[in-house]
Amino acid sequence: MNSVSNHLVSDALNWRYATKKFDSTRKIPAAQWQELEAAMVLAPSSFGLQPWRFIVVQNPEIRAQLPAISWGQTQTVDASHMVVFAYRKNLSVADVDHFIKRTAEVRNVSIESLEGYRGFILNTHKQATEQGWVDNWCSRQVYIALGQTMAAAALLGIDSCPLEGIEAHHYDALLGLEKEGYASVCGLALGYRAEDDKYAHQPKVRFPTEEVVKYI
Repeated sequence: MNSVSNHLVSDALNWRYATKKFDSTRKIPAAQWQELEAAMVLAPSSFGLQPWRFIVVQNPEIRAQLPAISWGQTQTVDASHMVVFAYRKNLSVADVDHFIKRTAEVRNVSIESLEGYRGFILNTHKQATEQGWVDNWCSRQVYIALGQTMAAAALLGIDSCPLEGIEAHHYDALLGLEKEGYASVCGLALGYRAEDDKYAHQPKVRFPTEEVVKYI
């Protein structure tokens, strides 16, 4: 794997911003969208469990209903793509076993050879379930995938806007997530900024590096 040029990443991250107004006439090309899909799927997660689902909302009738349950944010309909990031509710032993089975398939090993790893995961799962933080644990994993997707989009020259201002229970009902055992965490609008989005030209406000990065 060859490294990219020194400033490519920082240039891309300085270029990106939370796009407030998208050009609704521009669509992300299929090849680039496949890269963004890969960024979501390849995101790391605790134990590799991937307790998430990414819902790409394409149905125009459904998308038209999103602003009303997104605090009026029109990025949900104007962006090329709208993705809802959801987590697996009440992660179960069956979910862990599903992951173990997939691991055995991909790595061409026996399920029995993964019994030690399975037990290690289940020990944490047991604690999380008994202490009541299993859903919190899984929902936090979603933000790893969100961040990776946004960074990948910036490297591809694609704009994005993360949307936590959503009425999650209404999203769950509209998208049928409740019956599938998932719950919405946030949305991500992806596409291309409108030429008249005034926020595109405002300086990025960040605290000085020495204030937020400490070496000990």
